[in-house]
Formats: sequence, C-alpha cells, structure tokens
Amino acid sequence: MADARPAEDPPRPSEGPGSGGRAPAPWSPPAPEEITTARMVLEPLTPDHAGPMLPVLADPALYAFTGGEPPTADGLRRRYELQSAGRSPGGEESWFNWILCTRDGSGPAGFVQATVVLGAPGPAADLAWAVGVPHQGRGLAAEAALGMRDWLSARGVRRFGAWVHPRHGASAGVARRLGMAPAPRRDADGEVRWESGG
Repeated sequence: MADARPAEDPPRPSEGPGSGGRAPAPWSPPAPEEITTARMVLEPLTPDHAGPMLPVLADPALYAFTGGEPPTADGLRRRYELQSAGRSPGGEESWFNWILCTRDGSGPAGFVQATVVLGAPGPAADLAWAVGVPHQGRGLAAEAALGMRDWLSARGVRRFGAWVHPRHGASAGVARRLGMAPAPRRDADGEVRWESGG
C-alpha cells in the first residue's frame, strides 16, 4: 500500500511557453467517474461503501508497512464522508477515490486514491492503493492504479508520485508499472518518494 501525501509546495499559477506572459487557465477538477478495467469496475467512493469495505480493511496484516490499525464502522463512514466530498477543507487539494469491485461478484477488493494539486507545471497527483489480503498477489493493485492514472492523464494530470515503504516490494512493483522511479527523498517515516512525469 502506498500513502497519498499532499505536495510540499502550495499550488501556484505559472507562465508556460507561448503563454504570452499570461498564466494558464486553472485546472478544473472533473467529477469522478466509473472506471472499467479488464477484471474490475472502479466505483467512485461514497459513504455507503463503508459497510462493504469494513471487512476488507479489517486484517491487521494490511498495515504492516504503513502503520495504523483497522477502522471502526463509524470511523470508516466518517472518513468516507470526508473523502467523497472531493476536496480538502481549504480547497487546495482535489481528492479522487475509487473502490475496486471485481467482476466475479466477490465484493470489494480494495481502493485506489489520488490527491491532486495544481503546481507550476500543472496538476500533479499523489497516488495510493491498497488491496485486501485475500485478494493480494493477483495484480489487482497495478491494474486498478493504471486505470486511475490513465483516467487522470486523459483529464490533464501529467505528473504522478507515491510514497512507498522501502521494504514493501509489492507496492514498489506497482509504482514501477506506473512508470515511476525512486527519487532521492524520504519522509519522516522513512518512506521513499517515487515519481514520474516532468
């Protein structure tokens, strides 16, 4: 699992090549849509996903690298109510969250999420993903993360990043599938920054 983190610098307009000295039009966050992949349907998050997702997030092994503990039913619903608003309280971040629903009808398998900020070169997204323990080892995280990245790319996001624990080989593999490479940066928890795009 990778943790989505806000960008270090606040959003600010820039003057791109050929702009004639004018800042580009601000990026307008799109409404999240259903994303279809080969084996899954990624549903935009709603508070009603809290109930079905509670058992997916209940295994303590899911937090071996990221820390934390399984949520309570009330806590997860409150979290989803906040996340499904689609933006941070101050409005500086746009939030996109999807629940991974497999086509075999076995219920939700995990989630992917993106935190998008508008920086000087344009919108940039920090990505995160998590797949429940019974569903791991099938490539679902990479498939869903690629679907999310492609959806964001089609809507103007050109830079992507993630924070990955240095011993979490599976998440590092997902980051590589996304075209990311490790950068010489670590956060306070020792997680490595992975990045792609210019």
